[in-house]
This record gives sequence, C-alpha cells and structure tokens, in this order.
Amino acid sequence: MSRVQIEIFLGTLLVLATGALIIVYGLGEEERMARLERQQQGQAIEVGAELYDNNCKGCHGPQGEGVPGLCPPLNDKYLFTDRMKDVGWSGSVEDYIVATVSSGRLTSTRPELYAGQGSPAMPAWSEDYAGPLRQDQIRNIAAFIMNWEPTAPDRRTEGGQLAGPPVGTDITIELPEGDTVNGEALANAKGCVGCHVSTPTGPAWSASEGTPGIADRSALRIEQADYNGTAETAEQYLLESIVLPKAYVVEGYLDNLMPANFGSTLTAQDAADIIAYMLTFK
Repeated sequence: MSRVQIEIFLGTLLVLATGALIIVYGLGEEERMARLERQQQGQAIEVGAELYDNNCKGCHGPQGEGVPGLCPPLNDKYLFTDRMKDVGWSGSVEDYIVATVSSGRLTSTRPELYAGQGSPAMPAWSEDYAGPLRQDQIRNIAAFIMNWEPTAPDRRTEGGQLAGPPVGTDITIELPEGDTVNGEALANAKGCVGCHVSTPTGPAWSASEGTPGIADRSALRIEQADYNGTAETAEQYLLESIVLPKAYVVEGYLDNLMPANFGSTLTAQDAADIIAYMLTFK
C-alpha cells in the first residue's frame, strides 16, 4: 500500500471517528441541555428565595401564607389553578406574577377579602415603574413562587371551624388566661408579626429609642388626649386594637391596614393568647 493510500485510509478513519463522536455527543445533548436548564432554574429559585425573604415576606408571609384581610397568599392552589381565569389573564401564571410584581396594584382586586397595604394596595417593584428591582430579579422571585405550585395547599378550605365562639367586639369581656407560646404562634399565623415586628407596616410592638414596647405603650395610650377609643385598661386597649381597629388609629398610619374581621375569626382564647404575647414586648 502506497503512502498516499495509507494517508487516505487514515484520513477516512479520522473522519468516521469524528462523525461518530459528533453523533454520540449529539445524542446526549438533549439531556445536557435539560440538566443545564434545571441548574439555571435552581439558581433562579435560590436567588428568588432570598429576594422574597427581603422584600415580600412582610406582606405575603414567610411561606407565602398571606395575611388574612390584608394580603393574599401566594403559596395557594387557587393562584395556580383558578386565578388566571378569574382575572381574565391569557398568559402563563409566571408571567402574571412578573407583571403584578413589576407594576404593583393601585387598588386591591379583591377588596372584600384583602384591603392591601394602603394606597397603592401594592407598590411597584420594577425599575421600569420607579421600583428598586431589576427585571431579572423579579423573574427570580416569580421562579421562587412558581416552585410552590406542586405542593400548594388549597387555603380556601383550610382552617375549619373555630374551637369556640368568636370573641366578638365587646372589649369589656373577661378573657381567659393567655398563653404566650400559643400567642406567638397565632401572631405569626395571622400575619401580626409581618406587620408589627418584621416590617413597620403597622405600629411596632418592640421598644425603640424613646418609645416603649407595646406592653407599656398600651397603658400610656389610653391616657393620651387624642385617644378616642373606649378602653380603660391596657388589655382592653390591645383587644380593641385587634377587634375594632378603627376605634383608634395611631397617628401616621392608615385606617385600612388592619383586618377588621378578627372579632369573628378569633376565639376569646385566641385573643387572650395574642394579647399575652403582645404584653411580652416591654
């Protein structure tokens, strides 16, 4: 075999080997692309979780459970199954979340259920609408929220019946002894902590420079000249602030931030427990 024939033979083998490698590589390309997409999605969810924790949990809850009467839950089956149909949105759920977070809401779309934070009901978060977040950050938040879809509970059927009669709106009733541990759990579940501890949406329970905690402040509040409620004790004032939130509105805060239905959604024991927890903030 001549040198030329050998070179042709070796060249043919090289071409065939290269072609085989390309075919083998190509057969695995779909899986590699899918793996890369999963990695990128996982990174987006991780970044979105941190952004949600810093910017969203105060209103929508650490686990997306929402704040009754104020902000809707996001970790909720309804969002992923029925919300698009109810609002007439023809795109994807993820795009709806991006659009809502980006531009915010001037008014609540369900004022009978969620009053919103005030005016606007939800601020705009995108830089395009004078907000603080880039569009890629908002996409990451949406990816994190979408991560709840497979396991989202149906919160419309949660809760069941109260363990006893509702506490009502008579602030002179004698409450049972409160349990601070259960009160803390209720304060988290009902969204109280989100507005009064984690964020300054409502008057802070904790003490700050020159301002005592809510335990001491409640006793001072009823002595103020501008107090127009009917409470005569610190405990009555705290109960009034829970079940009759518009009886007295602290200066500097809107009168529609606090849910007005706790008188019918809390038992006397629930109210006593929450008040007991509030009284730990000296």
